Amino acid sequence: MRFGSLELKSNLFLSPLAGYTNLPFRLTLREIGGLDLATTDLVNARSLLEKNPKAFKLIETCPADRPLAVQLFGSVPEEMRDAAVYLESIGISSIDINMGCPVRKVCKVGGGSAMMTELDKTAALVKGMVDAVKIPVTAKMRLGWDDQNLTAPDLARALADVCVAAIFIHGRTREQGFAGTVNLAGIRSVVQAVRSIPVIGNGDVTTPQAAKRMLDETGCAGVSIGRGAFYDPWIFKRTLHYLQSSSRRRRDEALINAELAMRTAESKSEPPHVGSCHDGEGELLPEPSFAERIRVLCRHLDLMVEVFGEAHGCRMFRKVAPWYTKRFGPVHEFNKRVVLMSSKAEFHDILESYLRWRQQFVDETGDLKPQYRPAPLVASFMQEPAVAQRSAIPVPKGPVEVW
Repeated sequence: MRFGSLELKSNLFLSPLAGYTNLPFRLTLREIGGLDLATTDLVNARSLLEKNPKAFKLIETCPADRPLAVQLFGSVPEEMRDAAVYLESIGISSIDINMGCPVRKVCKVGGGSAMMTELDKTAALVKGMVDAVKIPVTAKMRLGWDDQNLTAPDLARALADVCVAAIFIHGRTREQGFAGTVNLAGIRSVVQAVRSIPVIGNGDVTTPQAAKRMLDETGCAGVSIGRGAFYDPWIFKRTLHYLQSSSRRRRDEALINAELAMRTAESKSEPPHVGSCHDGEGELLPEPSFAERIRVLCRHLDLMVEVFGEAHGCRMFRKVAPWYTKRFGPVHEFNKRVVLMSSKAEFHDILESYLRWRQQFVDETGDLKPQYRPAPLVASFMQEPAVAQRSAIPVPKGPVEVW
């Protein structure tokens, strides 16, 4: 896949999550595999230009964290342009413009979702950024402000006209926030509106099967994953394998069908029925073992401490650790203590205590007994409507909870 001059090895992307998609998390995902272009937390363009230390920490990176996009928000054309020029000068691979954030403090200054209500003004702002840099400029948006104002196709066309490199589209409106079902038809309408640039779908992708469903039903060129990566940091590796094996299977079946058709034509006999019992499905790698989940949990903490220092890194990890444990089975004993941790030594004491406590819920092979196994993850757009309405993917607590 290509974004302008940027050649990418994967069509799977990490969505920005304010307060979460920092350098330690990105490195954790990259070490597991399957992820190429990742995006930072959203950053205020003015804060970057003012050299605010907090803004600089949000864009902190390292050679192993490549390729990297920085997501900017703001509504002042000169500030957005100058911030883009600065980011290009320090080696950032791509710039993403936030047009999807529904948070009031972002919208009230004309950024985030508010940019979807003034198409000409937004297109002019983006053109100024595109003209000022050589690296790709992309835009992240929602379907519209609400169900009565689904402006994404019109905005996507306007942005394509000013040479934006790609569109990331979340399949909900600003009014929905993260509630309700992702609208695949809405994503498809954006894909159909702009054939000249890649459109990347986003929203509730929590499994490889959900990623494939979104790709198949919308025609989007790739999938961006946010909260799904917190449930399953292995999702990029597992999804990439699933999609690649699916493509190989379809290719092999097409070759077999073509060969059989040729033989039939030569023999002038009735062609046999040839089909696929898999319908193009790929090979689904098994979920990671409990031991592997613990290893990555500990590695993530090590990176948090390395980047933020022990005291601050451990405080930040209090809200991260419980996301790993959602696939652990019974975890009350762990969660009630890990949210109070203040050092690595304390974390490992809590973990060792939890591992002993957890033994009562596993069988002789070390696997969770059936009654304690977590339910499979299912995307909202793959559920029955009544189920999708009463179940929602929780939003991580913190800056992103109303994103």
